[in-house]
Amino acid sequence: MAGRIVCFGELLLRLTAPGRELLMQTGALDVHVGGAEANVGIGLANLGHDVAMVSAVPDNPLGQAAIRFVRGQGVDTRNVQLRDGRMGLYFLSVGAGLRASDIVYDRAASSFATAPADAFDWAAILDGAAMLHLSGITPALGHATAQAALAAARAAKELGVAVSFDGNYRARLWDAWDSDPRAILTELVGLADTMFGNHRDVSLLLGKTFSGDGADRRREAAEAAFAAFPNLQRIASTARHVDDADSHRIAARVDTRERGYQTDEVVVAGIVDRIGGGDAFAAGILHGVLSGQDLEA
Repeated sequence: MAGRIVCFGELLLRLTAPGRELLMQTGALDVHVGGAEANVGIGLANLGHDVAMVSAVPDNPLGQAAIRFVRGQGVDTRNVQLRDGRMGLYFLSVGAGLRASDIVYDRAASSFATAPADAFDWAAILDGAAMLHLSGITPALGHATAQAALAAARAAKELGVAVSFDGNYRARLWDAWDSDPRAILTELVGLADTMFGNHRDVSLLLGKTFSGDGADRRREAAEAAFAAFPNLQRIASTARHVDDADSHRIAARVDTRERGYQTDEVVVAGIVDRIGGGDAFAAGILHGVLSGQDLEA
């Protein structure tokens, strides 16, 4: 496989109400380690890639358990720092029927969110790497993490390391502080070679809307993004139609500067857990990019 992939983002604990219970009803919670960037890294490691995780967790049993889990999936965790603070959490009520899943974040003042912007030596971390992967969640957590994400992407460009960026826009996180998401995300996308996002993400970045529907609208948005961001080489996205919590219709799309590629819509029935589905998609696309696979395949 191509060289090492470095993933930068927060390791979280996900606490889920079992079955289809609501958080206000349940007397127990199932615990899983997650985080968007870690999910992508684990997916790539399972596909045979050399992956390293960069993050920060508290030096307590929760943080140590998160490190052990990620390391157990074949991901290098030497750059996951142990710092003061707490473990970032989020709570999930799984959807049922026409009721959508619901997430409650509890990640303020986490070890990752409070780490100084200069806590990571990017020149050393990215030395010899093939790709840096990060998402819009990290800069949404606060000023320090926004500056750290920008520093990582800038260092990658200076070192000739490809940058993958997943928009993952989280309005609730951006709204929690005096942020300027458009300015920050625009710079990050400007440094990216690969972007994960749809026409709505491009609308946020460029301050414009796109007419039409379906594939035509996504192509129009992609062409606008390519014109605005000369470094950007490809944009990948999914189109999801939710029939109910157990059945979705999904199509995948990749746009390059030359043309767009879109799959037929497939029905995914009997859904067990949809959290992380976009991260699995990102891992699959990056695997194809790093392996030199043909987009027609």
